[in-house]
Amino acid sequence: MTLLDALTARAGGACELCGAGAGLTAFLLAPRADGSAETAVLVCETCRAGLEGGDLDPTHWRCLAESAWSQEPAVQVAAWRLLTRLPAEPWARDLLDQIYLDDETRAWAEAGADSETASAADGEESVVHKDTHGAVLSAGDTVTLIKDLKVKGANFTAKRGTAVRNIALVPDNPAQIEGRVNDQRIVILTEFVKKAT
Repeated sequence: MTLLDALTARAGGACELCGAGAGLTAFLLAPRADGSAETAVLVCETCRAGLEGGDLDPTHWRCLAESAWSQEPAVQVAAWRLLTRLPAEPWARDLLDQIYLDDETRAWAEAGADSETASAADGEESVVHKDTHGAVLSAGDTVTLIKDLKVKGANFTAKRGTAVRNIALVPDNPAQIEGRVNDQRIVILTEFVKKAT
């Protein structure tokens, strides 16, 4: 049985990200791509282009609201990587806050996202976000607040020691991240957080 046959059988003949039924191909997910179905997803042409680093049309990617909950780790990895590339979309940030990846799957997702970022040839220097100690922050990391922060526009103070999970990076500002505290999405200055180990 070929890889495409195995993925088609697993996915029921539909794209594992959006459900489309035409133009399906196998997409191997680096860095674990060993040619097996466990390290690949069955995708349509639009989803393949997105996974290869093409422009993302946010309306198409609302399909990730379902596929992100797949029981297949490869599908979870693909959905997570795409969601982290949609930081301007509130629904995508909220979905990233909700989904859970076990440690091994998250490491796979992050490793591939790092290599995709490193290989992106856009000619621009990328914005690097660092915590108070200089550790580089990535989308999806967990950070801890190092001081009490009064949240403007809300009626609470984010307490020192609060863990903020699945952070999003503000694309144009290396001094800011976004995260959810007390069920509200807030902007946090990177100088007031430390990366969880």
